[in-house]
Amino acid sequence: MRAPHVDDLTGVDAVVYGIPFDTATSYRTGPRFGPEAIRSASALLRPYNPALEVNVVEALSLVDYGDLPVSPGDTERTYAQVEEALAPVVEAGVFAAAMGGDHSVTLAELRALARRHGPLALVQLDSHGDVWERYFGQQYFHGTTFKRAVEEGLLDASASVQAGMRGSLYGAADIEVARELGFTVLSTDELRELGPRRYGELVRERVGERPAFVSFDIDFLDPAFAPGTGTPEVGGFSTAEALSFLRALRGIRLAGCDVVEVSPPYDGPGQQTALAAANVAWELLALRALGRAP
Repeated sequence: MRAPHVDDLTGVDAVVYGIPFDTATSYRTGPRFGPEAIRSASALLRPYNPALEVNVVEALSLVDYGDLPVSPGDTERTYAQVEEALAPVVEAGVFAAAMGGDHSVTLAELRALARRHGPLALVQLDSHGDVWERYFGQQYFHGTTFKRAVEEGLLDASASVQAGMRGSLYGAADIEVARELGFTVLSTDELRELGPRRYGELVRERVGERPAFVSFDIDFLDPAFAPGTGTPEVGGFSTAEALSFLRALRGIRLAGCDVVEVSPPYDGPGQQTALAAANVAWELLALRALGRAP
């Protein structure tokens, strides 16, 4: 959005930052280039959100915090780097919106935020639950993020909603394990039937007054709208539908958010996936501008 790039957090309300890491992808790589692509696409964004009736830049002192340090090839070391780099932001009470990066990076974000807020409510818009025990023999992978987060006490699963699940699975247990952990899980068909208004009501009912973290995996969108992602699943949502579901979250106490899994090498010539991700980030910032602090 052409926001200034600064390191000094004095007087800052919100930062947008990148985590250019994709070591934990299971199929297509490329999300390490996601932050750069999202930034480029965001140059078109203007301050006023007419749907939510808020001027994001007037409501929030917003800066681009740059990219956090990562170690390609070493997921756990990258987690430590992200946690260390996020600590001063979280301690200062500044809202942090991340641009991924693959979905493994969310675990590090949640660790940093939970130190201040305690267990968070997760609002996940995604086509995969990311609750496998292991993937390729690894416990820290983009498909294991939210199981690890529950095990580490970073999330209150009973207050959390995963929505948009679809696509082929290894077995029925892939969905059931999330429910066994305590998550409310909505398939794509169930979410479509529910609609934005009732979805928003369900999320607010589950989340209550808890601090919430919204994680938007770009593969929530159908590949027709977002081809540039690592594990695309057909039968997904349009950008218009996604914006409606995001706007329905108005009123939750947003502690942090991210937009992940943008893989520019697989995007179209118009970079429509990056453009979609930039607009999702903008909607999330608008929700924070309108919402109550955790």
